[in-house]
Amino acid sequence: MPGPRIQRLTRRPEFLAVAAAERKYATISVVVQAKPASDPVVAEAPARFGFTATRKIGGSVQRNRARRRLKAAAALLGPAHARPGVDYVFVARGAALDRPWDDLLRDVALAMDRAPETRRQRR
Repeated sequence: MPGPRIQRLTRRPEFLAVAAAERKYATISVVVQAKPASDPVVAEAPARFGFTATRKIGGSVQRNRARRRLKAAAALLGPAHARPGVDYVFVARGAALDRPWDDLLRDVALAMDRAPETRRQRR
């Protein structure tokens, strides 16, 4: 039985807006980028999620598997860890393919908790 349905980011400009917010947290298996809503009305809306994997992960089979694992983790952990009004983008890393499920869940939960407050350092 599948987990709860999550709101998704589907368009490239939505992904780019989250990346431009410069808030991210990286773990061994995933990088989570976050963009808190600036509009108070949107701040009460449910969190939205986007998933991506680069070609560094491998071929299409590996990339799709990594995305599916991250989607399942986000659906499971989203209600407890996602903040309302925040858009999250999950970028799979190589370890997302073979990381034990419990460790992957721990990575995703940690990144979801910390990404909205973390700003990328500029040099």
